[in-house]
Amino acid sequence: MATAARSFTRSALRSSPATFKTTVTRNSRLVVPRQTFQQSRRGYADSGAPKAGGSSGLIWGIGLAALGGGGYYAYSQNPGLFAKAEEKTKGPFEPKYEDYQKVYKTIAKLLEEKDEYDDGSYGPVLVRLAWHCSGTYDKETGTGGSNGATMRFAPEGDHGANAGLKAARDFLEPVKEAYPWISYSDLWILAGVTAIQEMQGPHIPYRPGRSDRDLSFCTPDGRLPDASKEQKHLRAIFGRMGFNDQEIVALSGAHALGRCHTDRSGFDGPWTFSPTTLTNDYFKLLVEEKWQNKKWNGPKQFEDVTTKTLMMLPTDMALVKDKSFKQYVDKYARDNDAFFKDFSDVVLRLFELGVPFTQGEDARWTFKSSFDEAASA
Repeated sequence: MATAARSFTRSALRSSPATFKTTVTRNSRLVVPRQTFQQSRRGYADSGAPKAGGSSGLIWGIGLAALGGGGYYAYSQNPGLFAKAEEKTKGPFEPKYEDYQKVYKTIAKLLEEKDEYDDGSYGPVLVRLAWHCSGTYDKETGTGGSNGATMRFAPEGDHGANAGLKAARDFLEPVKEAYPWISYSDLWILAGVTAIQEMQGPHIPYRPGRSDRDLSFCTPDGRLPDASKEQKHLRAIFGRMGFNDQEIVALSGAHALGRCHTDRSGFDGPWTFSPTTLTNDYFKLLVEEKWQNKKWNGPKQFEDVTTKTLMMLPTDMALVKDKSFKQYVDKYARDNDAFFKDFSDVVLRLFELGVPFTQGEDARWTFKSSFDEAASA
C-alpha cells in the first residue's frame, strides 16, 4: 500500500508541465564596448588630434583594424586558450546546495524506477550502507566512521556484517558516474538520507565534506553489532561510538525497514508489515505482539505468534528485556513524532562520525523529498 501511494504521488508530480529557460549570452571577448570608442573620440578632440580625413587618422584606423583582426584570428585558431583563461579566473568547481539537491533527485528517481529489489525498493539497503560505513567509528582512536568509503575494498567490504551491501554500492555507481565531483563517502551518506526521506521518514540534515581514502584506512572486523548478542553487547558497540541508551533505542528503530536474508546474516524475514516505509511500527510490534522462538535450522531468532511471518533478533528482544532500554521503546511505541525527532537527531550524528569537516554545523542542508515537492506543487 505504501509503495502504491508513493508511486501515485510521484506520478501526479510528474504530470505537471516542465518549464524551461533559454538564455542567450553575447560573447564579450569579441565585442568592444561602445563607451570606449566614445571616450577615445572625445580624447582626440580635446588634444587637437588630426581630423579623420588626414593621413595620421588613416594610419590609426589601419592599426585598429589590424589589431582587431589579429585578435579574432587568435581566437578562431585556438578558442580553448580563451576558455582556459576564463576557467582559471573562475577557479575550481565548488558544488552548492542546488548541486547536491540534483544528486538527491537522481537517487530518488532511481529508487522509483528500480523496484526489482526486496519488497520493491532499494531504500532499506541504502540506509544499511550508510549505517554500516558510519558505524565503524571508534571515539577513542578517532578511526572509522563515514569518512573514507573504505568498504570499497575487500578487507572491509568482505566483513560478515557487510554481506549484501554490494547491491547498494552497485546501485549508486551510475550516480557517481553522472556526478564525478562527489566523493563516494558523501554519496553513500546522501543516499542514506535520500532513502530515509523517500520512505516517508523524517528529514535528515546533511553536511558534505567527506573524502575517499585508500585501503590502509579499512577498519578491523567486529565493530558493527552482532545480532545474536544482547544488551551488554549493544552498549559496548554503541558506547564505542559515543551513544547512550536512548540513542541506541532510537537508532534501532531503523529495523522498521528491510529484512534479513539467510544467505547474508543467516537470519530470515522482515521486522514489520511495511518494510519500505519508516514508522514506529517496530516499537509497537515489540511491545504489543507476542513473540516466540522460531523452530528452524537457522540461528536463534523470534517470530510473531499471530502470523509467524515477522521476526525479531536477539538484539531486538534485548530492548524490551532491559529496563533502561524498555522505557524508550514504550515512548516511541506511543508517539511516532517523538521517535522521528530523536531518530533524525541521532542519525545525523551517526552519519557525521569520523568526518574532519572544514565547515561548521550551520553548513548543514535539508533537502526536499518528492513528497515535499508534491505538496508544494
